[in-house]
This record gives sequence, C-alpha cells and structure tokens, in this order.
Amino acid sequence: MKNKILLFSVLLLSFLSNAQNSKEVSQEWISISQFLDVTVAQDTKFKLIGYAKANLVDDKAMAALWARVDNEGDELGFFDNMGDRPIHLNEWKSYTIEGVLTKDAETLNFGALCYGNGTYLFDNFQLFIENAEGVLAPVTIDNSSFESEVSKGVVPKWSQGIGREKAVKVKEFEISSSSDAAAGKKSVKLVGTGIELSSATIGNVEGASPQIGAMISMLEDLKSRVESRVKNMSQYELDHLHDEKANRIGALIMHLAAAEKYYQVFTFEGRGFNEEENKIWLDALDLGAAARDKYKGHEVQYYLDIYNEVRAETIAELKKRDDKWFEKIQPSADISNHYCWFHVMEHQSSHLGQILFLAKRIPPEVELHLPDLIKD
Repeated sequence: MKNKILLFSVLLLSFLSNAQNSKEVSQEWISISQFLDVTVAQDTKFKLIGYAKANLVDDKAMAALWARVDNEGDELGFFDNMGDRPIHLNEWKSYTIEGVLTKDAETLNFGALCYGNGTYLFDNFQLFIENAEGVLAPVTIDNSSFESEVSKGVVPKWSQGIGREKAVKVKEFEISSSSDAAAGKKSVKLVGTGIELSSATIGNVEGASPQIGAMISMLEDLKSRVESRVKNMSQYELDHLHDEKANRIGALIMHLAAAEKYYQVFTFEGRGFNEEENKIWLDALDLGAAARDKYKGHEVQYYLDIYNEVRAETIAELKKRDDKWFEKIQPSADISNHYCWFHVMEHQSSHLGQILFLAKRIPPEVELHLPDLIKD
C-alpha cells in the first residue's frame, strides 16, 4: 500500500510586479514567475505544464519553462530550466517539467524564460502537486492563461524575475498581451531586441599565439561572469558588509583588478609594485580593514572601469608575447609565466564564488520615509 503523503500547506503567493518598484537591469534573458510556499512530510511529486512558441532571430536564442525548489537554508533543491531541451519551434506546443519536493523544501518557483532576440509567446500554465492519495492534483495558478491584459509591461499576478524579492525589469525585452493564444483569447508576448549574445569558446583569439589565446579567452570568460553578476548592483549592494571580517563586493572587484595589475608588472617587467603603485593598489590587493574603509560609496561603473582598464592592458601585453615566453620561469619565484596567468584566472574564479555567496545574503534595503519638516 502506498505510504500516505501529507501536504501540510500549499499557499499560492503570486504577485504583481510594480514597474516603479522593480529594479531595471540589462541582460540577455528574461523570466516571468510565480512561487508557492510549500511544506511536505516526505518526497512529493509535482508537474508543471505550459504552452509556448518562439520566433527566434538568433541561432542561440531559446525559450523554456522552468521550475526551481528552494530548500531550507537557501539551499537549491530540484531545478530544471529545459537546458537540455530548449524550445525553438514557432508553433504552439505543450511542454512539461516533472520534479520532486523533499522534506526540506520551502518554496516552489516556476515560470517562463526567454534568451536572446526573438518573439516569445506563453500560455495556459498548469501546476499539479501529489496529494495524500498519491494523485497529482491541480493547484490554482492566478492568471494562468494570461487573460488579464498586460499593462505597461506588467503581467498581472506574475513577476519579472526568478523568485521572491527578485523582481526586475529587463531593458532589452518588451512585454505585452497577444491575441495569438493556445487557450482562451490571449497569451503573453515577450520580444527581445538589441541583444548581443556571448560565445563560450576557448582560444582562437585574433593576434594571440595558441596558448596565450586560450588564456585570454578564459580570463575574459571569468571576467564576464563577474561583470554579469555585479553590473546591475546598487551602491547599497556593493557596500553591504556581511560581517566584520567580510569584504564588500566593491572591494572584491578592486581586489581582482589589483591582483591582475600585480601580475602584469611581475611577468611583463620582472618586478613587484613600486612605491607609487603601492599607494594605488596595495589596499585593494591586501583587502582587510583598509579596503573595507576605502572602497565604498561608489557606483558599480567606478569599479568596472578600473577592472576594464587593467584587463585591456593585460590583453595588449600578452598579445606581444608568444607561447615560448609563456613557459619561461620567473627566477625570483621559480614559477612560469603561464602558471602566473593561470593563477590570475583561478583567482577570478575563487572571488566570483565569494561574490555569489555574499550577493545571496544581502538583506533588502530599508527605505526610510522621513516626515516633512514643520515649517514656521
């Protein structure tokens, strides 16, 4: 006999994303979403069904349904964004995601995803969660067929973003209602324009020897990941201090630039920082209390401009050298130039992980509403 499964609560908490309160960002993709707060006694199946069609402009563009379970302690549970079966067809078709809620599940997030330039339509979302009898029972989704009119890019009962407290407005996408529907009279239409999709390749860098070209492409890939995560951050987020021993995200970006600058002079000139360079870079290189005090109060572009300037010099200088230079040993440290720049690459990866960790733990900014001053 099948064990009885108890679903303690399934509360649909869909919400309307207010355009004035949403954060505007620039990125290659967009998502609309809803979420459920869930508590289950044991493993519980769920199924998400939705209709979609995609008229793609880019070869790499795609659409998808997605579902993500957030577990206790901000741990990721089940996740599927159809990465292995993206939607490319320009005709209505139903798509399905099936997953499991475990005992530590807290939130089930789900929605639609678009990536790249094109016109994307979604309609008729359906959600089913296993009940005590082991049957996949329907759960109500507000505005599941998008019959409520989209107004000023806001989809009633849906949010732009990927979950609770992550509502955003993406500059590259326009959202509206469409009369082209899979069910009912309307669907939701998302149109992406002006998007430059990045390519994930290693090597083949114009003007660079093979090994140096491979290194440049890896350095650039990691830098793009850092930039992608921080480029839409507010000053509040960049300045947030997780605890008294942590580093601000703004300081970490400066640290990446400072470390790369150090390896420029070390490998290209065979020396360490001079006195003038120490004044500019040493606090960022060492991090700690000095960097915590110094690197705050700036918008993200302040840090990215410095990072970009350092990287441009790195690429220009590496292209002047060849693979033989890469294998030369720095006598003061008994390491090769190749190893030095490998360290710069993995150093970016290490601190990217730190940035991702810190970013997930930034509390919402509290808005202060001060009373008007009493006038005489």
